[in-house]
Amino acid sequence: MAEMVALRDAYGQALVDLGAQNERVVALDADLASSSKMDLFAEAFPERFFQMGIAEQNMTGVAAGLATLGFIPFTNSFACFATLRTTDQIRVSIAQPSLPVVIGGAYSGLLGGKTGKSHQAIEDIAVMRALPNMTVVAPGDGVEIRKAVFAVADYGAPVYLRMTRDPSPVVFDESYDFKIGRAVVVREGSDVTVITTGIMVGRAVEAADLLAAEGISVHLLHIHTVKPLDVAAVVAAAEKTGLIVTAEEHNIIGGLGGAVAEVLGELRPTPMKRVGVADVYSESAPNDDLLQKYGLTAGHIAEAARSLMERRAAHTQP
Repeated sequence: MAEMVALRDAYGQALVDLGAQNERVVALDADLASSSKMDLFAEAFPERFFQMGIAEQNMTGVAAGLATLGFIPFTNSFACFATLRTTDQIRVSIAQPSLPVVIGGAYSGLLGGKTGKSHQAIEDIAVMRALPNMTVVAPGDGVEIRKAVFAVADYGAPVYLRMTRDPSPVVFDESYDFKIGRAVVVREGSDVTVITTGIMVGRAVEAADLLAAEGISVHLLHIHTVKPLDVAAVVAAAEKTGLIVTAEEHNIIGGLGGAVAEVLGELRPTPMKRVGVADVYSESAPNDDLLQKYGLTAGHIAEAARSLMERRAAHTQP
């Protein structure tokens, strides 16, 4: 069984390590330090930690101000509050002047530990992707988010860093070379391409194993940076297999699936299916029940791939 690591845990420790190397790094939190793991940074660097209370809009403005003074601010809250409650402040104070603020969104997607459906973020990628100057990064495991923390600190522009609450499989090893804007081929294949973002990469690996047992070869492409999207990698994957499945723990409108469809529609029309939340508000429930109800399991990814292959076979029959 794969090692399991919670992205928020890896993020909290990575920010401490980054802070030890760069004294310009500061952390701001919206009364959720134990949940966002900013309590680790607060203990290590109390003079560079700012507890802003339940006031994400104000936290965003303060972070923008710190950025103008040469600091590298990381703001932290639940993803739904970090992006949706603060959209206007992010747009005007961070994105328009293109300030180097990293917006940390914890508890993204459906699996928020039964905190309630108001705390689930399934629109955040779409909203952040629509803001000019904003980079959107959704790491897939504990290794990738650690490398992402160091990369976004050096990026010099606004970044939304999306992370999940609960442990998920570790897919990459420490030799993994993370670069903002560059997709990663996790597995070479020839029959169908599965494109993932965030922790759906772990479920896609499981789906690829299921399909391999049926003789179906999956080309697995992981896109940790939803914006700017690695257009060349998406087109190359489409040309390689001729079928695309996207998988994301997000609304299928405006997220990874939408971004991939935009590229393929313009550059390489390709049959595709989007695995994600089907434009509905979800309920609060145990993780496995949510993944099953909203169609986000490895089995759902595998079924999407099978249906595309069946469609292709039907069209090629004499």
